[in-house]
Amino acid sequence: MASGIDKQDSTGSDRWVSIQALLSPEQSQIIDLVDHLRRTGLGGVLKLPQLVVCGDQSSGKSSVLEAITEIPFPRKENLCTRFATEIVLRNHDTASVTTKITPDKQRPAAEQAVLEGFQKSISDLSELPTLINEATIKMGLEQSGDHISTRAFTRDVLSIEICGPNRPQLTLVDLPGLIHAENRSQTMDDVELIRGIVEDYIKNDRTIILPVISAKNDYANQIILQNCRKVDPKGTRTLGIVTKPDFLTSGSENERTWIELVKNHDIVFELGWHVLKNRTDTELNTTLEERNTSENVFFSKGSWSNLSKDQVGVESLRGRLSLLLGKHLKKELPGLRTELENKLAETKGNLEQLSERRSTTHEQRQFLTRVSMDVHEIIKAAVKGYYELDFFGKVDVDAAVDAPSNMQRLRAAIHHLNFRFSSQMRVFGHRYAIGNGSKAQTDSSSVGNAEEDEDESTNLETVKRRFTDALAGESIAEEDSYNSDGLALEEGLSAPKRLSRSKAVDWVLHILQRTRGRELPGTFNPLVIGQIFKEQSAPWKTVAVNHIEKTAAVCDVFVRRVIDEKVPAEVRERLWDFKVEPALKASLSSSRQELRRILEDKERHPITYNHYFTTTIQKLRQQKLGAEISNLADRSKSMVQVKSYAPGSGYREQEYIDPLLLEMKLGTFVEHDMDRFAAEEILDQQSAFFKVNISFQSSIIRRLTLWQDELKYFIGVVAKQVIERHLVDTLPANIFSPVIVAGLSDGEVFMIAAESAEITRQRESLESLRSALENGRRKFRQIVGSVGPIG
Repeated sequence: MASGIDKQDSTGSDRWVSIQALLSPEQSQIIDLVDHLRRTGLGGVLKLPQLVVCGDQSSGKSSVLEAITEIPFPRKENLCTRFATEIVLRNHDTASVTTKITPDKQRPAAEQAVLEGFQKSISDLSELPTLINEATIKMGLEQSGDHISTRAFTRDVLSIEICGPNRPQLTLVDLPGLIHAENRSQTMDDVELIRGIVEDYIKNDRTIILPVISAKNDYANQIILQNCRKVDPKGTRTLGIVTKPDFLTSGSENERTWIELVKNHDIVFELGWHVLKNRTDTELNTTLEERNTSENVFFSKGSWSNLSKDQVGVESLRGRLSLLLGKHLKKELPGLRTELENKLAETKGNLEQLSERRSTTHEQRQFLTRVSMDVHEIIKAAVKGYYELDFFGKVDVDAAVDAPSNMQRLRAAIHHLNFRFSSQMRVFGHRYAIGNGSKAQTDSSSVGNAEEDEDESTNLETVKRRFTDALAGESIAEEDSYNSDGLALEEGLSAPKRLSRSKAVDWVLHILQRTRGRELPGTFNPLVIGQIFKEQSAPWKTVAVNHIEKTAAVCDVFVRRVIDEKVPAEVRERLWDFKVEPALKASLSSSRQELRRILEDKERHPITYNHYFTTTIQKLRQQKLGAEISNLADRSKSMVQVKSYAPGSGYREQEYIDPLLLEMKLGTFVEHDMDRFAAEEILDQQSAFFKVNISFQSSIIRRLTLWQDELKYFIGVVAKQVIERHLVDTLPANIFSPVIVAGLSDGEVFMIAAESAEITRQRESLESLRSALENGRRKFRQIVGSVGPIG
């Protein structure tokens, strides 16, 4: 027994079969393809070819749809036209009617979920009005119990799919009727909403527009025609439909005007016009067959009988629409295929940006392992100084070595910082810069003038120039602060104070007097050397701490760039906060502890086994003695008359050193102040040990040849034991290596790599879309294989 859905008389069944016969096999397959794309959910993604029925309110659109589809739509006014209704007719062996709601994307997510859950099926078409009423209530447009809706229209879409063995492959969209002005039940917002809905549908250049206009109203006043000509000025995809011609007085001028319109003599549409006569108020309860008979009788007499049979009546309209849709689809198919391919590529690209799926612990651990391998490879190469990977990019020759633009070349930046540290230690690493030579020289030479004897700090600009010269060609940025990436490299150092030798001896004398033990006068406690060394080397800690902080900051910036480059955005901050930043902080902390141990060693009593120590003491004494003797010799000179055989007086003046006077003055060379003698000895020994005997004489400044074993040792151990051991060399192992990933618990893996609910929904949506698009592409290929090339 036939179901209520498929109850059609033999005439109606034969009618649909004859319409199907009008289509070629190629057109039928193309219609089936578009129908397939729509059923797989691509109607909202691709601009699918479709037939859209639109018109002013009360123009008779629903009656036109009922006549075309032979489906009984609700009689209640405005019920079916308050939202877009998509009617899908499918030829299928099994009869069925199903409905679903596609919610407006502007609705809240919770409301969308409720509407998406609305899916109903019925077994008899007579139940369709009730089903549509339920959907209307679900959309919030109808009174339900105590609830009275304040909304009159919505952008939600109701889809009705009707399948049956004698149904054609046809899809039409019924749009709400356009409103000319607001009234008590329809606000201006409603007017604009409907206008927007209609415009969104008809502006699709793959849409065939079916504007329905009523002969009860002057067509010049029906705004749907204005809208159609706005989006389709040449009328290449518009087929006009005139309803209610029976309201025109037979033989009147008004009737002739409408007939001229249908003949395409006024408003010209390339697809032409068609006329239908719907049921009158007295025919509302008649069957569809009775309706069609009444229509045929009307168009068989009077002025309307002069029109072509292809332009009047619903039966010819069905065939016309089927042929029109088939031709239209074939023309639009190449562009549709290109759009599908582009959308598929875009969807795949969006999925790649989300990185791989991470819904299970296994997937999350695999993801972290792959990311850690990429990170580890880059960090290891940077530490070794291998810059072949794409990550390292081009060299910025206009910027400093450790400027942000060159920071990715980590090893080069570390070398640069170590060179800078070494030079800073030479220039800023001592508290006092002590003049050269003996007391006499210091007091009488230009180096030891009154201005230079002042215990004032050396001009900082002079020190900076010496610092730059000391780097022997190393490129240093003029500014030590870089705002980008938050890296600050402030020196925080003060220039050494300048002391003449005389002032230096006074300084040592003060220390000697305050640290005297049981030693004999004129000698000194060996521990005094250590005390002086500690005071002179006090800046070492500041210079070293600055170096560590700068290096740690460079490493931090470098690692951040690697993480930004290789770790997806949604995981980046979690990974940084949970693993990377703690590892960097731990490395910095251990480097500070290492420096603390080195500084503790420095504070111990000085030890050296370098023979240059005694050699330097002897050289200093020789220099001091030689300077004194030279000074005394100058002061022991006398002028004498020497016999000359030249013309004149026979005598000439000649300068010579008076031995007696020299012997007398040598007696004054002995230092009778025992403490001062001891202070000078201490100063000579500490100078030999610390070798900071750097004069302000330019020739000595340029050479910078005298450096002390401890200074060299300190620079070396800071570079190796602090910088390399704790900050640089351990980066590949400590910063998110595969070994670290392997040691993470499942809970830690989840906390770092799990996808957010939003990302999961986004991924599922994109994967579903990709699947539908790939399915559509396969369907395209099947059509091409059976009917030949498209376009």
